[in-house]
Amino acid sequence: MTRTGTTPTNLRRALRREVPSTVGLLADEQDFAAMRRYRTFPFTDHTAYLREVEALLRALARQGGHTTVTLFDPEEYAAWCAETATDPDLPASRSRFTAHLAATGARVTYTGQPLTTLLPELVGTAVRQATWEYATTVLATTGDCATCGKDIGKAAYERAAHLLVRLLETAGPGIHHLVCSVPAADDQLLAVLHADGTAPPEDTAATEPAAEFTAVLAAGIALAAPGGLVLRTTAPDTPDRLHGWRLTDGTLTPLTEAEVFSAYCTDARTGEPLSPEPGVEYRAGFPLAPGPDDDWTTHH
Repeated sequence: MTRTGTTPTNLRRALRREVPSTVGLLADEQDFAAMRRYRTFPFTDHTAYLREVEALLRALARQGGHTTVTLFDPEEYAAWCAETATDPDLPASRSRFTAHLAATGARVTYTGQPLTTLLPELVGTAVRQATWEYATTVLATTGDCATCGKDIGKAAYERAAHLLVRLLETAGPGIHHLVCSVPAADDQLLAVLHADGTAPPEDTAATEPAAEFTAVLAAGIALAAPGGLVLRTTAPDTPDRLHGWRLTDGTLTPLTEAEVFSAYCTDARTGEPLSPEPGVEYRAGFPLAPGPDDDWTTHH
């Protein structure tokens, strides 16, 4: 039974607005070229493909439903097909894999933004998810300390969380931009955090972005990796302030003012000097007081 004045067509349209959609996107030329080996993949030009994807997203948005976009990785697709005994050269298989990504992969909500905005957002989300997964795997698999028996990953995360709170407390008011870099097996783990210095540091450290940042710092601590951390603070009517620290043996050691200046004013590829950024003060990192139960350097 239906309400008076409704038709099956109208009901289907109303129902369609309540069905979420997921679009798997081949973000770059290399991934696109990899999919062309499948006979049923209909596109031959990446630019034309992106144009059609954008038209599809706009059409879905006009229908009023919820649409997410996820990265379609051909290598991951081939592995999934092999694992699930699925024929990769079928549109239905690509559709099933996209549904799988909707539950497990990096994704962003389509709100009408152009692809020039959506693509970097999607890639950035995927990088953050991969970084988070790697860091949490490191923390879960480092085992127990041979000296005190504590879980090294858990202890490293607690230490990193304390260091983050101390950084934000000492930095004071302003908008803080923190970057932590830690070498991984075959790449660099990079985490970025934006924080409002007027909010309590404990509240900021409890957010999801802060948890991701803390996990990367903790991975560096657990692995005793030689990483680094920089903090940029922006406040009204004052120059931006840049501070830096070196991560060694699980400890953040303040860089000197000269070291901070050198790090920012040297081309990483060529080693050539760069001009200082106007309106920026290059300052030494400030010391971070250890917690009352901080025995990391003794036991780990």
